Amino acid sequence: TQPALFAVEVSLFRLLEAWGVRPDFLLGHSIGEIAAAHVAGVLSLADAATLVTARGRLMQALPAGGVMIAVEAGEGEIAPTLPDDVAIGAVNGPGAVVLSGPAEAVTAVAAAWAEKGRKTSELATSHAFHSPLMAPMTAEFRAALAGLTFGTPSIPVVSTVTGKPIGDEFADPDYWITHVLATVRFADGVATLHEAGVTTYVEVGPGGRLAALVPEEAVAVATLRPERPEPLTFAAAVARLHTRGRE
Repeated sequence: TQPALFAVEVSLFRLLEAWGVRPDFLLGHSIGEIAAAHVAGVLSLADAATLVTARGRLMQALPAGGVMIAVEAGEGEIAPTLPDDVAIGAVNGPGAVVLSGPAEAVTAVAAAWAEKGRKTSELATSHAFHSPLMAPMTAEFRAALAGLTFGTPSIPVVSTVTGKPIGDEFADPDYWITHVLATVRFADGVATLHEAGVTTYVEVGPGGRLAALVPEEAVAVATLRPERPEPLTFAAAVARLHTRGRE
């Protein structure tokens, strides 16, 4: 799945680029940050493919048993209630987190929040990504990173490990290890872009869900949506960007 997501994201970016659409900033959600690093010039296509395939292969080799569940709650209110074995896998918005960890523990926490009237939804994932359950794959992953060459971004990239702009840190293997284990700070990244004056967001991927997580006053455009024909959806996205002044 991870190499497939990477391939779709890079392909969509290159098609937009060929049609004259070029971003001022890049922000990648989880595996999307590898695609962002590649198109920004940090990694060659070969090295990015090596990274993403090693990451996916090593994660899939881990024991099953973990889950990820989205919960309608803010990080600040839910974090103090979590047991040690449940991690916050992602902070997608002010009231949108994803819990990650052992199935029984995560399910129990989600059920408690559902009883409070909060929405919950289990994600269709094979493992509990962005949690300590990923730790056993990090040694082999570090070895895979050793042969890669990292450059400097030619397009500004905002990290979802820190939620802040990133540059030379991409070349540190520890960054990519942390990227596997740590919370995806998508909401912090969006806040950084908002502070930088970004008013138009383009979701370059197959889901179409992240576009709903940007500030209400901004315009969000999804290049693909599961329920719509791909050529029509992509063409409509480019047309909407044109009306926003993107030639």
